[in-house]
Formats: sequence, C-alpha cells, structure tokens
Amino acid sequence: MKPLLHLCYFGSIAQYAVIAKTCMDGDDNAEIFFEREDNYQKQTYRNRQYIYGANGKLLLNIPILHPKKGEKKVYKHVEIDPNENWRSLHLKSIESAYQSSPFFEFYYDNIQSTLSASIKSLYEFNVTCTKVVLDSLELFPAINFTNSYKIYLDDQDDFRYLVNAKATLHANFPKYTQVFDDKHGFIPNLSILDLLFNEGPASLRYLYQVGNSL
Repeated sequence: MKPLLHLCYFGSIAQYAVIAKTCMDGDDNAEIFFEREDNYQKQTYRNRQYIYGANGKLLLNIPILHPKKGEKKVYKHVEIDPNENWRSLHLKSIESAYQSSPFFEFYYDNIQSTLSASIKSLYEFNVTCTKVVLDSLELFPAINFTNSYKIYLDDQDDFRYLVNAKATLHANFPKYTQVFDDKHGFIPNLSILDLLFNEGPASLRYLYQVGNSL
C-alpha cells in the first residue's frame, strides 16, 4: 500500500492508523506520500485538531492569512497569521486537558517545542508536527511529497479524504481510557495527541487495529 494523505495539525487517529498499518505491513519498505499541490480548503484538519477537554470535544484552530475573496491559494503557500496569540492558548488547552493522563510527561515537551517554533508556513509547521508524531510512535517510513495535483490516482491509495473533519468514516474505533470519559463518554477519532497521552506505547497496536478497519 502506498497511501496519499494530507499533512495536518497533529492529525486525526484515522490518519495515523493508515500510516501505522502501512509501516507495520511494509516493514523497512514502507512509503508514505503527502499532498502539497492542492488548493487550501477551510474547516479541515490542515489547521485544526480536536482534543478532549473538561467540557467534551474541544476545537483548536490555527488562524491563517486568508486569500482575497474568490482567490484560491495552494496549501503549501498558506501562512499562519503572525498577529494571533494562538500558540500559548493551544498549549494551555492541551496541558489542561491531558496533564493528568498517564503519558503526559512522556510527550508534552516535544509538543511544547513544536508549538513554540516560529514557523510561518502552515504546511511546514504541519511537516514538523507529523515528524514529531512519527518519532513518538517510532515509525520511520520513507516520506514523499507530490509534485503535481491529481484528482484520480493510478498507483496510490487515496486517503486524502481523511483531511475532512466531517468525512464519514466506516471504521472501528475501539474504546480506550480517556481523561474525561466518566463525564462525557468515549469520543472516537480525536487528535493523535489524545491517543498518545492516554495510551503511550500501546498507541501503535491500537492504530494498527483501526487501520485494518478503514
């Protein structure tokens, strides 16, 4: 399998399930492809993630410099709005949500360093997020990027739809313990951060299970 995905703001569990299955099935020959030639679209995981806060599902959104009305902009050219103080707010939200989780101290420093980095490009920022998560999961696939945009693929598996936060997924997301599940129940397919902070090294086995159901 040679999946084509989007680079996202820490990405959903479903996205990393595809990557985990590809790596674990492909051994040392695993390849992952990321789209970089498409037009930017609003309300996707490109600049947002959902975590589990004290009041339930919580949206963390990266503000960007939007193109002029009616103008399209290629995703790789989109810049983060430098005038918004979102980084510290997101860190506080993540800390508040997961500081009591079993593996918070394991991963938080790397998350904090990533969010504190002064990266202007949304695309490059998401490259960094993806590398941090892959290192945390101890997954080391060959990473490739598209050079042109294609609607239909001949020799790749198209998982680009997973970038859509409203996409209908026919997948199995088994329950795992979440910090606030006693208040709001289990919430599936949140940001990969939710799985990492709660499951730690067991995340990989969980992702492979989800990947087999996608």
